[in-house]
Amino acid sequence: MSQMMKGKLWIVLGALLVLMSCQSQSENETVQDERSRATPVKLFKVKKGEISEKLFYTGIIKPRKNINITPEVGGKIAQIYVEEGDRVQKGQLLAALETRSFQLQLEKAQASLAVARANYKDSQKNMERMERLIKEKAISDKQYEKVKLGFESAEAQLEQAKAAVNLAKYRLEASQMKAPFDGMVASRNAEEGDVINPTMGALSPQSGVLTLMDYSGVKISLEVSNQNIGHIRKGQPAVLRMDAFPERGFKGQVSMVNQTANPATKKFKVEIRVDNPDLTLKPNTFGEVIIKVNTHEQALVIPQQAILENKYVFLARDNQAQRQEVILGLQNTEMVEVLKGIQEGDLVVIEGNYGLKDGALVEVQEVKK
Repeated sequence: MSQMMKGKLWIVLGALLVLMSCQSQSENETVQDERSRATPVKLFKVKKGEISEKLFYTGIIKPRKNINITPEVGGKIAQIYVEEGDRVQKGQLLAALETRSFQLQLEKAQASLAVARANYKDSQKNMERMERLIKEKAISDKQYEKVKLGFESAEAQLEQAKAAVNLAKYRLEASQMKAPFDGMVASRNAEEGDVINPTMGALSPQSGVLTLMDYSGVKISLEVSNQNIGHIRKGQPAVLRMDAFPERGFKGQVSMVNQTANPATKKFKVEIRVDNPDLTLKPNTFGEVIIKVNTHEQALVIPQQAILENKYVFLARDNQAQRQEVILGLQNTEMVEVLKGIQEGDLVVIEGNYGLKDGALVEVQEVKK
């Protein structure tokens, strides 16, 4: 081969190498450009599970039982035996009125009863004698009727005297204020020496001598709108959550559903009962009540953030975004049921989906299950 031919061959080989190098560089730049245009996304793998539709309300926790301890008779407070915060048992003596006047009334009534009994016995003997005489026709009907009226009067006086003794005993017993149930003394509303009467217990939430409450069970009253009242029924499970115990849910249930709306608010009263045996829940604090109104098992569920405009999602297939219309079922604050449009195992975009276009390239950063 001549020297000239060798030179031309080398020139052609050099040109081919330069062309191949440029083509490879162009392909690399194209791949890098495609990667730079891909939207970073996070995905969720569609799965089957249980989903519940929930209603959320905030209410004030109230004790199961709450009562102002007030005597059923008026008088001066002689002694208060308990303090605020004391735990008491049913029947325990909490406070007492001065009883001297009640004791004297009882003694007077008992003396009157003794006189009435004596008169009754005397009238009874006369009546028995008159009944024998009237049978023997030894006395007139008028004489018999007079003795009979005297006997009936003595009998009535005896019953009246018994009633007076019972009333005096009741007043004496009522001056002793005892706990009607196991509970805790929430407040002390009076002092020894104060004069009190039965009507004072209803003057305010903290009146009477003491306020006693039982919060081994608590209740929460809710105001429910007309749109939601149809979803709530008595016996439905509910959960109470407290800011003080963020990781704990207190199980309860709907104990009352009022079927008549409040004329002022146009809302319905619903009451929730929650057991509180360890007294963790404190009265007059706020709590959030969650009521499960509907539950579907083995439903296709995806996170709420995957849903756009309440009607479509983006699926990730072959590193491309595919817009897919869906029909939704039950929803809560975290998850949503999909009735139609996706299948179990599909990968839906949950982050990076806002502004995403159908067919756009995506770069998967994470797949959540």
